[in-house]
Amino acid sequence: MEVVLSVLIGYLFGCVNMSYIIGRIKGFDIREKGSNNAGASNAVVTMGFKAGIVVGVWDILKAFLAAETAKYLFPNLTVSFILAGAGAVFGHIFPFWMGFRGGKGLASLLGLTLATDWRVFLICGVAIIVVTLITDYIAVGTLVTAVGYPIYMIIVWSSLLVTVVMGIILITMVYKHFINVKRIVKGEEIGLSQTLGKKKDKH
Repeated sequence: MEVVLSVLIGYLFGCVNMSYIIGRIKGFDIREKGSNNAGASNAVVTMGFKAGIVVGVWDILKAFLAAETAKYLFPNLTVSFILAGAGAVFGHIFPFWMGFRGGKGLASLLGLTLATDWRVFLICGVAIIVVTLITDYIAVGTLVTAVGYPIYMIIVWSSLLVTVVMGIILITMVYKHFINVKRIVKGEEIGLSQTLGKKKDKH
């Protein structure tokens, strides 16, 4: 029962999608603008840098809070924080009240890394930045963490439950980023330098 409750707590936290809420307050559905993704990066594109920061911080925080809540409620279940954090990732990607059409889950995954160990969080954050700068594609940078972190957790925990949960997260995250990979292969994905160049041109 504690396993189910941990996942459920995380899922409910994850369903609170700030990019969608702010977008609705401003009179539009963020999933119909920009990259059509209900996440921090599209919030920057459609609503500005400040909105993007608020969304990004919340998306990280909600997974972290879910993990810490489960850890507090179920101290005897050592993997409770992992289950809750994973639930928050799935809640962000598949929110029931938004027709199961949410974001891609990276920021919430980072929230889980923060609940795991602040050093893991920093390593993942730096990896995203470095790989993005090297490849010029944010999607490649995010995929490094989306794949690397679950593998790290599977190796460190040596638990069947953690392996299953992390395996599902890995597959889901790769699936959500598959369209970006296809665009990169076709040369259609907009790179970071291109995005920054367009913003400079506007000023």
